[in-house]
Amino acid sequence: MSQRFSRVIHWFRRDLRLSDNLSLNAAISHSDEVIPLYILSDWKKDHLWTGEKRQQFLCECLASLSQNIDHIGGALIIRQGHAVTELFKLVKESKAEAIYLNQDVDPFGQAIEAKLKEESPVPVFTHQDAALHGVTEVLKGDGTPYRVYTPFSKRWLPLEKPKPTGRPKKLKTPEGISSLPLPNLKTWDLGSSNPEIVAGGEKAARARMKEALSKRISKYDDTRDIPSIPGTSRLSQDLRWGTLSIRELYQQAQKCGSEQYLKELAWREFYFQILHHFPEVLKLEFNADWRGLPWDEPSTQFEAWKNGQTGFPIIDAGIRELLKTGFMHNRVRMIVAMFLTKDLHLDWRLGEQFFAQHLLDGEIASNNGGWQWSAGTGADAAPYFRIQNPWSQTKRFDPQGLYIKKWVPELSETDPKLFLAPPEDGEAIAEGYPTPIVDHSDERNRTLAIFKKHRGEKN
Repeated sequence: MSQRFSRVIHWFRRDLRLSDNLSLNAAISHSDEVIPLYILSDWKKDHLWTGEKRQQFLCECLASLSQNIDHIGGALIIRQGHAVTELFKLVKESKAEAIYLNQDVDPFGQAIEAKLKEESPVPVFTHQDAALHGVTEVLKGDGTPYRVYTPFSKRWLPLEKPKPTGRPKKLKTPEGISSLPLPNLKTWDLGSSNPEIVAGGEKAARARMKEALSKRISKYDDTRDIPSIPGTSRLSQDLRWGTLSIRELYQQAQKCGSEQYLKELAWREFYFQILHHFPEVLKLEFNADWRGLPWDEPSTQFEAWKNGQTGFPIIDAGIRELLKTGFMHNRVRMIVAMFLTKDLHLDWRLGEQFFAQHLLDGEIASNNGGWQWSAGTGADAAPYFRIQNPWSQTKRFDPQGLYIKKWVPELSETDPKLFLAPPEDGEAIAEGYPTPIVDHSDERNRTLAIFKKHRGEKN
């Protein structure tokens, strides 16, 4: 684009960084002055789809972004309210001639983009920044979207990937643009901070990426399923909030020799395109055969699951890690999710919502895809008869109970052999720790019967 503007807005959303930010770079290159803008939502503490840990992380990301923008001569502008309304107000008061932004990957953000483009008094320029390949770029030969991961990944992996575009050295923001103060925990009446979540912001994200590239990703194939060690990249929240560039991460990760890690990045983009082409997955089972499954009503067992008090040590460790840190190891996520849907027979949508409230990396597409995979209802889903046994999963991935003992202090002095099978005498394995709330074998049989009956009724 050769057109130049005297003043434009770059609207930050899920791209809270300066490095390799496609829309920001375009705004700077096409304009004399750029207004870097972030619009706070009217978030309330009882919101069902995001939570306090995420808001703290966002505060840290915005503080970091503001400082970085200051260093190159600009100033981050904070507004709050409905995004389109606030953008148009700023256009009018600042006399901005265009709006730049990176595209969202979920239908809610895309709906705002559509409204913005339809009603904007100035040109709107969008860029595909959150993924290596856009949601319409990796299609089958007949032009239809993939419904199964493996053929998608086989097409995705060999495609040439876009290269990083660098970091701006200068940004001029016009004077006199009013801004709200940077948000902090008091903005949402949250009280004290949680010291156990990872630090937010581009500097912290880049430090994590450096460590992952130097120590973790090369060993990823061997360590990714062991929750007691730092065997995963731990960069998911940084990709979610855009404090890291997916292009830069992919370029560097290629040098580490782990195709499995690259495939995990492909999973992320597979779920992006599933959500784009099949947005009904947010309300319905992706596999129509399993729509209408008779889920149980949530009861005290659901409360026990949410609080890490099920009497299954690996389940409780995962939930407690999540509640304290906003993160849960990916292998444990699968065990925990399958326990809710296959042992407690509860609707996957309940777990999806709970995770969204607590996960720093709560990506709508991946969260939905992971829960439907575990429930056996989703794209490329595990067959319904694949039901992970929490006891045998513990034996395989945490045999010494190192992960369990870290997150369940009541079990810190307990013989880890007791974590590998239900208590034979029916007694609690440690004082203050509950006995298992269900019998896994019985509930597995019940799940098989439910799915078989439903399939029979459908046919």
